[in-house]
Amino acid sequence: MTGRLTPRPGGPARLRALLESGETIVAPGAFDPLAARLVEEAGFAAVYMTGFGTSAALLGRPDVGLLTMTEMTGNAARIAACVDIPVIADADTGYGNPLNVIRTVAAYEAAGAAAIHLEDQVAPKRCGHMEGKQVIPAAEMAQKVRAAAEARANPEFVIIARTDARSVEGLPAALERGRQYLRAGADVLFIEALTSDAEAEQTARAFPGVPLLFNWAEGGKTPPLSLGRLRELGYRIVIFPISTLLAATAGMRQVLQEIAAAGTPAAALAGLPAFGEFLDFIGLPDVQAAEQRYAVPPGPGQEGATAAY
Repeated sequence: MTGRLTPRPGGPARLRALLESGETIVAPGAFDPLAARLVEEAGFAAVYMTGFGTSAALLGRPDVGLLTMTEMTGNAARIAACVDIPVIADADTGYGNPLNVIRTVAAYEAAGAAAIHLEDQVAPKRCGHMEGKQVIPAAEMAQKVRAAAEARANPEFVIIARTDARSVEGLPAALERGRQYLRAGADVLFIEALTSDAEAEQTARAFPGVPLLFNWAEGGKTPPLSLGRLRELGYRIVIFPISTLLAATAGMRQVLQEIAAAGTPAAALAGLPAFGEFLDFIGLPDVQAAEQRYAVPPGPGQEGATAAY
């Protein structure tokens, strides 16, 4: 634990520096602050706040547009407050028209995110790898991207424009949408739900020199390309949105089955972090140090006294 309760400043600038470094940014998904801390502990340079995972964690429901902007930015703020790496956050459709997008950008900036991605689906949206998606007109989305780019208080804040048109209108139309969104002010393009290595390559060739995001959607429509291949193609950001969510689900299911079968989790404890180890990880030593730093020295005759609450 860093000892902070507020986001570390400079996240957008640090993400920009990573984008300009020439390296591919690998950003595993986090659905809550604990998952984000684990991503940081593993040594990743950025973390992705997944909307799919946020919906699952906050509501126990699928990613079909049920969450509000307030709920999403609240999760982004909690994640940004507990890690020192830049947070790339899902901002769905921007929660309305260009005027709503202006407020959305301000809210995510205030939450401490370094970047957001906005998508061109019809609201209520759904996960990009589900069936039945619909997209708004490209010109309407371009205005939302323009509003987002012009609304940011920090010019380093990264605007990622996502199109879901591949599944609705085909790849050529999705690429043309990407060109329009770039002209509107997007910093990074995200062509969602590509269906083959060839499509990933075609997309990369269509945008030479443009930062592209690749969604390595676990079990989704996009094939599991290797990180080496994605680097070769020039993708600058690769997200793994739900690996942590799926792993957490499997782990909790396993220990709950053990309790149901045996009456206690004793047999499963050997594979779990020890209690003290977990307390250290979530920052108890920092809390104890802060308690000592701000403790009020006992007055005369009060040494050894215990306060009553």
